[in-house]
Amino acid sequence: MQTEFNIQEYMTKGVERVVADALKATFSNPAESAFMLKFAAASKKASQKRAQAEKNGEHIPPFLIASITSSCNLHCAGCYSRCNHATVDEEPQHQLTGQEWRAVFEEADELGVSFILLAGGEPLLRKDVIDHASQMKNILFPIFTNGTFIGTPYLELFTKHRNLIPVLSIEGNKEVTDSRRGNGVYDKLITAMNNLQERKLIFGVSITVTKENINEVISKEFINGLREKGCKLVLYVEFVPVTSESEELAPGDQERDQLKAFIDTSRVDYEDLVFVSFPGDEKSSGGCIAAGRGFFHINSHGGAEPCPFSPYSDISVRDTSLRQALKSRLFRLLQDGDYLKDDHKGGCVLYEKRNEVEKIIQSAS
Repeated sequence: MQTEFNIQEYMTKGVERVVADALKATFSNPAESAFMLKFAAASKKASQKRAQAEKNGEHIPPFLIASITSSCNLHCAGCYSRCNHATVDEEPQHQLTGQEWRAVFEEADELGVSFILLAGGEPLLRKDVIDHASQMKNILFPIFTNGTFIGTPYLELFTKHRNLIPVLSIEGNKEVTDSRRGNGVYDKLITAMNNLQERKLIFGVSITVTKENINEVISKEFINGLREKGCKLVLYVEFVPVTSESEELAPGDQERDQLKAFIDTSRVDYEDLVFVSFPGDEKSSGGCIAAGRGFFHINSHGGAEPCPFSPYSDISVRDTSLRQALKSRLFRLLQDGDYLKDDHKGGCVLYEKRNEVEKIIQSAS
């Protein structure tokens, strides 16, 4: 008889592995290691909160993704956020204020959320929100940034508040990165890495994996280059096509197997680096972990969405609590149905089933 998959146990073990890897990665850096020891204790308490909530019939995910602005200074080719109109060039309208984001962070802390990934747009354009995040010492805030705004003010902020972890978006070498992100972006990323390394600040990189760049970004030469710059986190994000024209870039089964094998090997070969893959092997996690199973997404206007690649919402944290947002009708139907568990051809199950998700939203209106 097959044992029923336990999402709470799976996510708790995942958090423990990330924290343990982070401790090893920062062992030679006294300031970062001291912070990570404190965070490990806070993370354990947060896990206990989530476990108690589970016993009470309430599932709290350990991760939250917060897109804190719709503004960005770049126009990266194939950007899902621009294709979904979550990032625009117009002046932001009706976005959550800094105080509203502070309230979200505080409730997340109370519920037992350990990681809040700050995204955008370009999140460093919202220093007011970053300042509020810096005060939440029980939560680790990876900040997914294009790296073009990491100057002295942010370097000083990151030095003072170690729970803020810049994660720089890079596509591979200079030619590949600049072709997708714009001329000169690669050199700015290298400058940012040098400045972070000079201050002995922990940072990571986020790599969008496509059929075109996979051989380079999973090469030891590429990883060794990042390691020499002081990088401690390597996050691989499988490219999700949001237009039919870009579907040929999406990794297939062969590329995902190739990526998984490389990460498994690298976790042994590079003890001073943390490797994470998203969405990764969904079968090992009992299916997609979006829609509140392992994380969910809050857009810049407060809408609670299953994930950034599934921009549908039937509830806003501006009108209700984070706890109530987790109980949204959309999340409940996605979790109770087979939407998150079925096999599918791509790395993002909710993107593949976007028509079905849209029908759920329409049925409620």
